[in-house]
Amino acid sequence: MADKFLAYTKRNDYLVCVDSDGCAMDTMDIKHFRCFGPCMTAEWGLEEWREEILSRWNEINLYTMTRGINRFKGLVKALGEVREKYCGIEDLESLVQWVEETPELSNEALERAIMETDSVCLRKALSWSRAVNQSVERLPEEDKRPFDGVAAALKKAYRDADIAIVSSANPGAVLDEWDMHGLLEYTDVVLAQDSGSKAFCISKLMERGYARDHVLMCGDAPGDQEAAEKNGVYFYPILVGKEAESWEEFREAGLKRFLEDTYGGQYQEQKTKQFLENLKGGR
Repeated sequence: MADKFLAYTKRNDYLVCVDSDGCAMDTMDIKHFRCFGPCMTAEWGLEEWREEILSRWNEINLYTMTRGINRFKGLVKALGEVREKYCGIEDLESLVQWVEETPELSNEALERAIMETDSVCLRKALSWSRAVNQSVERLPEEDKRPFDGVAAALKKAYRDADIAIVSSANPGAVLDEWDMHGLLEYTDVVLAQDSGSKAFCISKLMERGYARDHVLMCGDAPGDQEAAEKNGVYFYPILVGKEAESWEEFREAGLKRFLEDTYGGQYQEQKTKQFLENLKGGR
């Protein structure tokens, strides 16, 4: 894992970290609508309550302050509510314990846990996660596109800052989607689900010698903001439903402030307020 953080050349004193799904790529809604939720109802046989459960899944993962939650944490939350409202979930406690205690929330870590415990619920969680990945791979290519303005913003930022993808999504999907639309040429390093938490990834990147006020995290979810705050770096929000406008402002104003060391203070406070108000408003 450590090799990933060392496998790029530090070009600049400034670093911009960018989340993928729902931030750079307009793929978050479709993946939850067509893949995550439906695969859960199929894996646990919840078709009887499918409509209500899928609606709640989308609330948890897209439209509330838990937007962007790790897939396994979202699964635990959703299945806990299913158990309370609809039916029993065999061995759910084992999955809850794994999610709370594992240092790595990934399919590979889950496979290792299954070898140790052979838990029914862990096996089903792995089966679900693999089905999600397969379902995502089958999505039409035309449905996996970046938001308007992303390419122009990254191209401009790449001139004066190092660019790191910092995502909790499946690494294969991230690489395929960014490569498909020519975005990888504006990135220096790709860190996804298998690299650790976003906060951990940012902290490891900073070991390359970036000052805290020379690091910015672009994201669309509270987890992105939290990862930035844990490392004492700046956060630029991509507002849900206003993604194109957010990227345009980043290209024209946010990036300039960041590179001129005037991002902190009033501007950061303004962007944080907009982010929280936009997300808490829900749908």
